[in-house]
Amino acid sequence: MQNQNSSKPSAGGNATKKKGRNKPEELLVITKAKDLVKHSFILTSNTKRYPKKYRFTLVNRIQDKAMLVYECLVEANELNLSIPEEREKRLGFQAKALTYCKELLFLIELSLELQLLSVNSCEYWTKMVLDVRHMTAAWYKKDRERV
Repeated sequence: MQNQNSSKPSAGGNATKKKGRNKPEELLVITKAKDLVKHSFILTSNTKRYPKKYRFTLVNRIQDKAMLVYECLVEANELNLSIPEEREKRLGFQAKALTYCKELLFLIELSLELQLLSVNSCEYWTKMVLDVRHMTAAWYKKDRERV
């Protein structure tokens, strides 16, 4: 659920509204993070793509990082910028999400180098992460400029 007191940047936080539903609007960056989590789980759950020997090392880390990106963005959105303590926490969650995106990009690159992914799959997945990262960075920058 979207925090009524949160400010949304135009670059990363445009809200999306699903047709036919009366749900509150959701930040676009959060929607993209959900898509990233889903895509990450679908790819890594395929044992033909990621053999069992990678299950407890690479696969778990990829899935965890994708979930952490989403969780940080949701937690950041729940905090109120007008309360100084919450503002600092919000910036911290946004910064963590950026770090997790960078770590996830490394794990995707490693998957390519281990020949677990095709170049096309790697490019598509990388673009998903970069979209979330760029939107989060824009949101973070905009929040830092606000007082």
